[in-house]
Amino acid sequence: MSRHFNRTGFCNPEMHYIVDPLRGFETEIMGRIKSNEYFTIHAPRQSGKTTLLHALSKTINDEGEYLSFAFSVETAGYQSIPEPLANYRFISSLYNRADVLGLSNHLPELPEMQDNLSFKDYLHEFAKKCKKPIVLLIDEVDSLYDDIFISFLRQLRDGFQDRPSGFPASIALVGLRDVREYKMKVRTDSHSMGSGSPFNIKAESYRLQNFSLEQVSKLLRQHTEDTGQAFSDEVCSLVYEYTDGQPWLVNALAYELVNYVLGKDYSREILPEHVEMAKDQLIKRRDTHLDSMGDKLKEPRVKRIVEAIINGEHLLHDDFNDDLLYCEDLGIVKQSNGRIEFGNKIYKEVIPRIINYAFQCNIVGYEQQWYVKPDGKLDMDALLKAFQQFYRRHSESWIDRFSFKEAGHQLLLMAFLQRILNGGAKIEREMSIGNGRVDLAVMFAKEVFLLELKINKDQYVYEEGLEQVSRYADRYEQSSAYLILFEPQKSNIVSWESRISWNTVAYEYMGKTKEIKVISM
Repeated sequence: MSRHFNRTGFCNPEMHYIVDPLRGFETEIMGRIKSNEYFTIHAPRQSGKTTLLHALSKTINDEGEYLSFAFSVETAGYQSIPEPLANYRFISSLYNRADVLGLSNHLPELPEMQDNLSFKDYLHEFAKKCKKPIVLLIDEVDSLYDDIFISFLRQLRDGFQDRPSGFPASIALVGLRDVREYKMKVRTDSHSMGSGSPFNIKAESYRLQNFSLEQVSKLLRQHTEDTGQAFSDEVCSLVYEYTDGQPWLVNALAYELVNYVLGKDYSREILPEHVEMAKDQLIKRRDTHLDSMGDKLKEPRVKRIVEAIINGEHLLHDDFNDDLLYCEDLGIVKQSNGRIEFGNKIYKEVIPRIINYAFQCNIVGYEQQWYVKPDGKLDMDALLKAFQQFYRRHSESWIDRFSFKEAGHQLLLMAFLQRILNGGAKIEREMSIGNGRVDLAVMFAKEVFLLELKINKDQYVYEEGLEQVSRYADRYEQSSAYLILFEPQKSNIVSWESRISWNTVAYEYMGKTKEIKVISM
């Protein structure tokens, strides 16, 4: 069977291209296991956690000193499940995994469902029956709700003191979030463990990192070994640049590239523009991985961080650190060179699209050809003047009904540009918390148009904006750019006649004169 880039489920080396599933953790994790310790592993969804668990379990069993099983508790992950039934699901999942591996003879018989069924008691019987110390690798832990989640952790904590002869010697809890999050309820604030940490027996918490550039290259070049179709250094670097090494994105982008863009014609050379096409197609189609972010963006703690990135504002509230770490655990954001920004270039593109999809769908009556000159070049002045009028007519009523009100001004302009230029232009966004602005680069017919978006909240914004947008233009080697200032007040405080303006300013920056078109609204 030929191998391919995997976009679903855990990786099988016989079917899929794969890099080291343990990502360099093997020595350290095995040290924890040999010390009979409990620990956690966390990473964003589709980052290779399940692949790691199955590879780790196989490694442990091959060595022969321990008996290990990797299994999921997701079947108990729904609201209002009775505790005895949840315990039965935990036991069944473990037993069924052992049965698949032909090792069920090491476990007690699968019990009947009954009101006093205890996961802890079953693990105690298992440890007494088994001739080897037991290692359990438990996946999808944070899929559990409320009381079941608390009960599950308590049972493990209660049995901890009896290991290794009366309870599993080592247990790894695996999920999306770090152990610090386990003291915060998954769905409600109405339950408490009654202590600072519900899993204070853990020895260490590991975060499964994204692929490095070297690992991305190693993965891609397995395709070359199988087909002869080469991934050059430049192409490997571009795949890494767009994905930041996020495992699902790397595989999905490569799959899109070789199967759809190049049509499985392995004689064709892979060029950087093919990677660009694959990236655009992946974003437009918004596969499950990308689309599932929409649900997370509805959570208030995620929404606060995302809004701050889009509008460039500082965030000062009591839960900022917890919210930020939560978003980092989900992989939605990252900290890079002191900046808090979206996790990779694909997320940077797709998250605003998900948020402003309703805006974009409701922008009608504007056609791209109206803003294209006879020579095929874009008339950006005409396009932005049209947006000024559109903004005057619709912004207050639309943004007022929008859940992302704090970033509504910027998102509305992005939706307007995306709606009209869709398919004919490339729009790059640069956003991060605390920079006070959003930078947009619109590429159309080999021309670059630079836009800087700011909220006109005080007397310093105008001068800061001129300097910042001039620096932005200098970086792109452009002599002109647009500074767009949004008025934060309602129209009954500042009239539209005062808000709407268009001026051109010659600004000196680093000995060069930049033409800055200042657009207020």
